[in-house]
Amino acid sequence: MVDKKENSKKRILVVDDEPDFLMAIKAMLEVNGFEVLAATDGQEGLSVARLEKPDLIVLDLMLPKMDGYKVCRFLKFDEKYRMIPIIMLTARGQEDDKQLGKEMGADFYIVKSERPEILLKKINEFLKIG
Repeated sequence: MVDKKENSKKRILVVDDEPDFLMAIKAMLEVNGFEVLAATDGQEGLSVARLEKPDLIVLDLMLPKMDGYKVCRFLKFDEKYRMIPIIMLTARGQEDDKQLGKEMGADFYIVKSERPEILLKKINEFLKIG
């Protein structure tokens, strides 16, 4: 049986293939009271999302095995998972990338060069915290 106190933490899945970046985001989220699940490629990210059904997903675009656009599309076009907010966090900041992200169902698109506080603010907005 899961401890209720532990279960009350919001769970965030972070999918990114850059280990240093993944660890930095994970550390920032954990310090702010979130439980963090991690995946390093698109297929693993999709599997973890389906298995764990996190409260929110932070998703990179350029991933091995399956890109972030496909992961987002699979989740957003599936009745069971479409309500999970997806924030695309990527190095690609061109307008056409952002537009494609929206078309695939992403709830928000942020470029990795932005300050981490912006990501945290958006996560809190989507999870209605603070």
